Amino acid sequence: MNPETYTAPPWLPGGHLQTLYPVLFLRGPRPSYRRERWELDDGDFLDADWADGPADAPLLVLFHGLEGSSASPYARCLMRAVQQSGWRGVAVNFRGCSGEENRLPRAYFAGDSVEIGNVLARLRARFPATLIFAAGISLGGNALLKWLGEAGDGAREFVDGAAAVSAPLDMNAAGRALDSGFNRRVYTAHFLATLKRKSLAKAARFPGLLDVEAVRSATTFREFDTLVTAKLHGFRDAEDYWTRASSKPFLKHIAIPALVLNAKNDPFLPAHALPKTHEVSASVTLQQPASGGHVGFPGGAFPGHIDWLPGRILAFMERN
Repeated sequence: MNPETYTAPPWLPGGHLQTLYPVLFLRGPRPSYRRERWELDDGDFLDADWADGPADAPLLVLFHGLEGSSASPYARCLMRAVQQSGWRGVAVNFRGCSGEENRLPRAYFAGDSVEIGNVLARLRARFPATLIFAAGISLGGNALLKWLGEAGDGAREFVDGAAAVSAPLDMNAAGRALDSGFNRRVYTAHFLATLKRKSLAKAARFPGLLDVEAVRSATTFREFDTLVTAKLHGFRDAEDYWTRASSKPFLKHIAIPALVLNAKNDPFLPAHALPKTHEVSASVTLQQPASGGHVGFPGGAFPGHIDWLPGRILAFMERN
């Protein structure tokens, strides 16, 4: 399959199947990670899982999606491809996503560009002469792009290139899509099951922090993000959070080579919300194939594989 273009296999039509099938049936390899715990200045921690390689090799930093981790199928496949290419990689688990609750009331969210910047600054200080590239998937991609836009030319000090896959660039459009119809019954219900469990555990550790009964009753992202995400991270409500966290307005300020890859049939983000060329800087490469779903991009004859996406990310970074 050509790493520059994507076409879905004819046996797997439609955005929903291209999203769900890889998660359910194409789990990918199980890399041999080496875990490090990074203690943070605010008293919390991040767990980083390393796919080791040569000491002088380029480094790819991965920021996962909502309720993902270094064990997500896309993370497994990307880290395998990194090592096969002679690179090294590190999958950074956001707070509360490594299998252990984080220590503070705050968690992670789609606009957490400060966390992205701190991670990249830590790695640059540790590896001052290394080529460092960053990839963000879904929520992690949105946070990465937001940081790149906020940093502008200053991003060059920390990272040499970036890729964002299926990022919810317009969080208001994504929120409305996820809270409607099939999406609400399947995707949103799936995400809320773990998000609510984590939030209720946090509420038990910090009495009075959240409205427990309201959180239990939430059935939409609008409700959950108003009750939890906004409250924990300084936003007025879901709409304020979605508006301020969206990376789309920042794309015009990105100064390093950045691939922004979104399928037009992604159930999480309507095609009409995708950016046009005039809405991004000259450093941004927009790739918007007709198919692929949300972080799916399956390929090959049945039963298929998810090798195209890692190949696309690495091909872009090797060229830049």
